Amino acid sequence: MTNLDLTVHFFFQIAIILIVCQAIGLLGRSFGQPEVVAEMLAGVLLGPSLLGLFWPGLFARVFPADSMRVLFPVSQLGLAAYMFVVGLEFRVDIVRDRMRSAVAVSVAGMVAPFVLGAALGWVFYHHTTLFPGKTSLADAMIFLGASMCITAFPMLARIIQFKKLTGTAMGTVSLGAGAINDAAAWCLLAVVLARLDGDASHAVLNIGAGVCYVCFTLLVIRPLLARHARGVELRGTLSDVEFVVCLSLLALGAWVTEAIGLHGVFGAFIMGVAMPRGLVTDALIERVQPLTVALLLPLFFTYSGLNTQMGLLDTSYLWTMAALVLLVAIGGKGVACWLAARATGVSNREALGIGTLMNVRGLMELIIINIGLQRGIITPALFAILVVMAIVTTLMASPLFDWLVGTTRGVTAAAAHANLRNS
Repeated sequence: MTNLDLTVHFFFQIAIILIVCQAIGLLGRSFGQPEVVAEMLAGVLLGPSLLGLFWPGLFARVFPADSMRVLFPVSQLGLAAYMFVVGLEFRVDIVRDRMRSAVAVSVAGMVAPFVLGAALGWVFYHHTTLFPGKTSLADAMIFLGASMCITAFPMLARIIQFKKLTGTAMGTVSLGAGAINDAAAWCLLAVVLARLDGDASHAVLNIGAGVCYVCFTLLVIRPLLARHARGVELRGTLSDVEFVVCLSLLALGAWVTEAIGLHGVFGAFIMGVAMPRGLVTDALIERVQPLTVALLLPLFFTYSGLNTQMGLLDTSYLWTMAALVLLVAIGGKGVACWLAARATGVSNREALGIGTLMNVRGLMELIIINIGLQRGIITPALFAILVVMAIVTTLMASPLFDWLVGTTRGVTAAAAHANLRNS
């Protein structure tokens, strides 16, 4: 396809994606599912798992291979922009007040699922053919452990927003722990990829560069922005030039973390956290969020779903392995985070909510396992098993949250009562 053909086709794809997302979203909301789940399912339905399976000719015409070159970078822009907004809304003060709980949940959400996932990797390596012959035992155990550690940070953020938990202790502790979990999981992936390349120094450089980026952003850029924000507060408005500067910082943050081998979502999120609270963040959220949520972010979830092939899971044996992976995933993540929250004095109701939210894996899981498949760490069969785990843990989050914790109105009312009591 020529560049002109790709441009014309891209606009057609946007229309199809948005219409399907809205249609499934209307159906999903009747079952208590947030739009983010509808967007994930829309991608799966539009991809080779349904449309490509039953109507391959139509699938090839709507989503030709060449068009992915355009859809991919735009989808990544949507994801980065949304994570920037999540950073803008991130309540550092609540994380500071609940630091003990956030750290405990984060550690439990990493250690327990990693240990169980690594043990499962050992079993799969020795007793199945789910890992290719070139994958070493250590790489198999580290990769599967890292896959179990993942919390789908973008999806977690959207579910928290959907449940109106933004700014609450439950939502902020979950976001803080989820951010740390995902960062740790990507570091583990960096170790596996470095081992495949035969140079462990790559992993050390990636992790070290990520720490340097966080420190530079929060200790250097943040104070400079805070100093300039005083003038913005006095004027009472964020100028167009200042808005463009903030968007440029968003792009630079995502670029840096992509360049050093971590995902761009972390760079965008940290840059959002660094923005001065008050008029600056309010203006940025007002300008960036609507178009990002309505137009750009669905492209990311749909693009990821277009690369998912559920048809690979075609035997009872593989479905049994999928059930085992799902059991380990839920027990290692959700139960461990619930127990950790309870151990730090969090009420049982809030702890159940945190454990349920932390168990969401979604598209971040799909990203990491796609990398594993492309690099030959896992087989297509194991990839399909992990896709099922990612989808099920995401689908179950919202209804399970309502069942264990209560409705959004009850949760927010309880949070407001607790804040009033503490004040």
